[in-house]
Amino acid sequence: MERILNIFRIKDLRNKVLIVAGLLVCSRVLAAIPLPGIQQAALKNLLAGNQLLGFLNIFSGGALSTMSIAMLGLGPYITSTIIMQLLTMVFPSLKAMYYEEGAVGRSKFNRYTRYLTVPLAVLQSYGFLRLLASQGVITNLSLAQEIINVIVATAGSLVLVWFGELITEQKIGNGISLLIFAGIVAGLPTSFRNAILTYTPGSMPFYILFLLLILAVTAAMVLMNEGVRKVAVSYAKRIRGNRVYGGVSTYLPLKVNQAGMIPIIFAISVLLVPQFIGQVLAGFSTHFATTINSWVNSFMNNQLLYGVVYFVLVFAFTYFYTAITFDPNEISKNLQRSGGFIPGLRPGEPTAQYLSKVTSRITFFGALFLGLVAILPLIIQAFTHTQSLTISGAAMLIVVAVALEVAQQIDSQLTVREYEGIR
Repeated sequence: MERILNIFRIKDLRNKVLIVAGLLVCSRVLAAIPLPGIQQAALKNLLAGNQLLGFLNIFSGGALSTMSIAMLGLGPYITSTIIMQLLTMVFPSLKAMYYEEGAVGRSKFNRYTRYLTVPLAVLQSYGFLRLLASQGVITNLSLAQEIINVIVATAGSLVLVWFGELITEQKIGNGISLLIFAGIVAGLPTSFRNAILTYTPGSMPFYILFLLLILAVTAAMVLMNEGVRKVAVSYAKRIRGNRVYGGVSTYLPLKVNQAGMIPIIFAISVLLVPQFIGQVLAGFSTHFATTINSWVNSFMNNQLLYGVVYFVLVFAFTYFYTAITFDPNEISKNLQRSGGFIPGLRPGEPTAQYLSKVTSRITFFGALFLGLVAILPLIIQAFTHTQSLTISGAAMLIVVAVALEVAQQIDSQLTVREYEGIR
């Protein structure tokens, strides 16, 4: 308790915490203001039967489930970030901006990401509204009202991005991650209430097993999120004038889970492409669309087949995204420029090959972990034999990662002020 109180004894840190808390409250207020003309019963049924919308509801902080003015959440910004990362593979200038130009290049890259967020938000809001209208969720709206809803939904998403940047500036956590974290945590009371309402005396063993699984999975997530492979790096001594620089040894931390949540997002998108195609083709050929939707539904209802394909896709995309974001050749060049080297290896190509080999090995465990996290709801249902006791592995991964990041950043600020950390 004493360690927690230290946060509020420092005026600067206390103000930062209060600013972040205020912005999170504002984000929840936005998530509670619905758009006009929404049929809540139809919306609930649609979200329950569409896994993509249910997954996107996590990133909207639950705003999609209420069709609020912030219904898109941070989805357009996340999509924009992924697209920009992929474009670094196509355009060398973007790659140089992101990896070689330092803080100035990263700032420019992030600015382009925000610019791309605007048209993506417009397209996503229009697509969602048309989909909901076709499903009877939105009724009796004129063209002017639809345009206003698109503008409002786009503005709500951009406001959330702005909130995220303001939170990041306080340096006690990543703003985008904290907003998603707040949305997930805000849904916990409803989950607890549903669990209590469905409780029966004979289901006590399943509830106990469910709690044990959550504790075990949380511990595993902490270990994997904090797991790094430390590659020893030494710096040669350099003499400049009368001073000697370098001559120190350190290490290069390679995270086991470098891809984060991105592989799960990719896998979900690929799995639901056939369903999207079926909805598009419904306007041209009802028979063909019905055939595709029937095939998709039978695939989704086969839990074993669906789980295996989902796991394989997440596993493959983890390697794919790690290969995009981690460039052994670039790291080898940076080490060589700064006079660093891995003991026993020559700078340049041998160092790059070694880093690539190490990354490939540790990514195997990261990919295996993310695959299991993705199919966690299926695993829990298999053990507990009930639909009411389930939890999203993706949501748990976000909560654990954000909590650890916030604790570390607050701990570092307390350490700077000569206080003991809060871990």
